[in-house]
Amino acid sequence: MLIWRRLLLIVTILLGAPHAVLSQESAPAPNAAQPSGPRDLRIVTRVLPPLVVEREGSVSGFSIELWNEIASRLGVRSQYQIAPDIGSLLASVRGAKADVGVGAISVTSVREAEFDFSQPIMSAGLQIMVRGQGKDSSSNPLSDLFSLLFSWTSLAWLSIAAMLILVPAHVVWLLERRHPEGIIPTQRYIPGIYYALYWAAGTLATQAENAPKNWLARIFAVLWMFTGLVFVALYTAQLAATLTVQQISGGINGPEDLAGKRVATTRGSTAATAVRGLQAQVVEVGSLREAYDALRQKDVDAVVFDSPVLLYYAANEGKGQVSMVGAPFRREDYGFLFARGNPLRSEVNVALLKLREDGTYARIYDRWFGTK
Repeated sequence: MLIWRRLLLIVTILLGAPHAVLSQESAPAPNAAQPSGPRDLRIVTRVLPPLVVEREGSVSGFSIELWNEIASRLGVRSQYQIAPDIGSLLASVRGAKADVGVGAISVTSVREAEFDFSQPIMSAGLQIMVRGQGKDSSSNPLSDLFSLLFSWTSLAWLSIAAMLILVPAHVVWLLERRHPEGIIPTQRYIPGIYYALYWAAGTLATQAENAPKNWLARIFAVLWMFTGLVFVALYTAQLAATLTVQQISGGINGPEDLAGKRVATTRGSTAATAVRGLQAQVVEVGSLREAYDALRQKDVDAVVFDSPVLLYYAANEGKGQVSMVGAPFRREDYGFLFARGNPLRSEVNVALLKLREDGTYARIYDRWFGTK
């Protein structure tokens, strides 16, 4: 009986072994990783040509093309969403509604304390854009003349001229009023002082018609005519210099000229903070399109924003209507934006460095910013 049982067991093993091995090879292990397709990433951006350009429902531009190259190397797919401004873009990443922020996102100490940034994708800075060829296109000779005549400089010189007329007039009146043939025909203060004022003003402006008869008054008149020549020469030189500067250079040539001016920039941007620090009247708008319109409609004196963005507009849509003045100031770096602790950041940094090393970054940069 025992022998039969052993034989039956041997036969069962021999007949069932192939089926057991096949099942073991074809069944997946309980914890085995299943094959998956590319990861999907939510990318938030904002339209700022040439870094981000929107055409017919799709986005392109320097930052977008650079990110797409990185995404291709990382094997991820990008689903883009467009934010109206930088505040909304930051809020999307902050609230986990987006995985990465792509565009002209400046790296600042305040943002670095809340978010993580990639390696810099570009170094730029702020710049100033004005109407016309660096001066107010609405200016004309008549308005320039009135603005010059009623400036604080002119008022100061006219105040000095008034004093230079009043004082000599009283001196001549005192010395000349009793002379029988003098230029003051009466000894009374009024109307005698009027004759003296007319003589003093005429001597200051051009040359008096009559000379005093009193010898002390004549000595004083000679000294007064010399003083008048010096005064008129200095005043003329001051007016000429002021008018020349206004005509050649216009009102805004650099950041130091923005104090008191109305300057447009986007709401919540680093440009708004910088312009406010320059004592300018900041006009914060929702988009750069509003800033451009405000400049053309003469609602503001200048627009301050990232240099590459303004240069692109000045060379394309705004060509002939606006111009750039001064050199870029407040240098800044742009980077891709991540939530704090996002492990994707290190992968992106490695890919970005490889793009620089193999020349891909340079090719993308030249495509958008190279000379044409």
